[in-house]
Amino acid sequence: MTKTIYNKYDKQRISTLPKEEFPGRIYTITTERDAEKAVNYLMTQSILGFDTETRPAFKRHVSHQVALLQVATHDTCFLFRLNHIGLSGAIIRLLEDKTITKVALSWKDDIHGLKLRGQFMPGTFIDVQDEVCRIGIEDSSLQKIYANLFGKMISKRQQLSNWEADFLSDAQKAYAALDAWACIQIHNELQRLQKSQDYHIIITKNENESGTQADHTAASEQEHEENLS
Repeated sequence: MTKTIYNKYDKQRISTLPKEEFPGRIYTITTERDAEKAVNYLMTQSILGFDTETRPAFKRHVSHQVALLQVATHDTCFLFRLNHIGLSGAIIRLLEDKTITKVALSWKDDIHGLKLRGQFMPGTFIDVQDEVCRIGIEDSSLQKIYANLFGKMISKRQQLSNWEADFLSDAQKAYAALDAWACIQIHNELQRLQKSQDYHIIITKNENESGTQADHTAASEQEHEENLS
């Protein structure tokens, strides 16, 4: 069945979608010993999803270092609490790896933040923002890209929570794991679509262009249906 996607996904539609949830196991890493064990396991995987979280700053001229590094497989996510263990040797080994397929979103920004905790030479990473451009998607946010490809909502409710808290809540853990895991799902789906070419993209207009986005989208959908009939 041909998949319909949009060059720009309507943000207002996202709240109407079913909520996505991370389906696997989550492990919180707070010691260098556990980080070594986790990295040894992750280095046996064929693909990994990455993301980071930083405690938000609500005052001008105040900033915080990256507090959390999330690394996910298809069914497991490790949450490395960098505010406890920093960039350990094992974590640096993982970040510098060039053999495993590693995917993330806006990874250059994350690399910049991680380097404030310790120097390393970044290994090979795939940024899904670059991948979506190749099939005509212009959105850059994880939430919009995921909604576009899978018709599900990634809640951002925990995004501005305290990632340096003594203990992360279950909601924080689930949110952090989902973001890293979602990068794998997006990458795999984009690979499938590029290979099969089994998709149709609807071009929507910006709000400041003539006509409304909704009207243009509806017209494009009708045209597509007529072409199929």
